[in-house]
Amino acid sequence: MADPLERQRIDKWLWAARFFKTRALAVEQLDHGRVLVNGASAKPAREVKPGDTVTVRQGADVREVVVLALSAMRGPAPVAQRLYQETPHSIAAREQAGQARRLAPEPAHAIVQGRPTKRDRRALDQQQRGGWDDRWSAALDE
Repeated sequence: MADPLERQRIDKWLWAARFFKTRALAVEQLDHGRVLVNGASAKPAREVKPGDTVTVRQGADVREVVVLALSAMRGPAPVAQRLYQETPHSIAAREQAGQARRLAPEPAHAIVQGRPTKRDRRALDQQQRGGWDDRWSAALDE
C-alpha cells in the first residue's frame, strides 16, 4: 500500500493549503472549472502530488502555484503557505492586476446628479408615456 501522503485529493489539498475555507467551497469551485491541475480542468477526486502546478481563480485574481508538500490536516496559515510556492509570473500578474484596479476610476464619480428624486421620476414617467390620459383606453366622448 502506498504512503497516504504521496498523493492527495485536490479538494483536500486546496482546503489544507487555505485557498478555500471549507472543502465544500473547494468542490464547488472545482465543479465550475475554476481550478486547473497541470493545465487541465480537475474534478474533486483528482489527486495531486508534489511538483504539480495548480491554477486557482478566486474572484478577479488568478494564482498559479506549484505543490511543494501535502498535508492531511488544515493548519495555521504560516504552515499552509509552506505547502505551495507561487510562480513569479503569477505574482507579477496579480500585482499588475491590483495596480490596474487601484488606478481605475471610481464608478460613483460618473454619476453627475445622483439618484433622481420622486418628482424627477414622475416627470420622466410622464415624458415616456405622454401623460395620464394616454394610459386609459376608454374615452369619455358623448
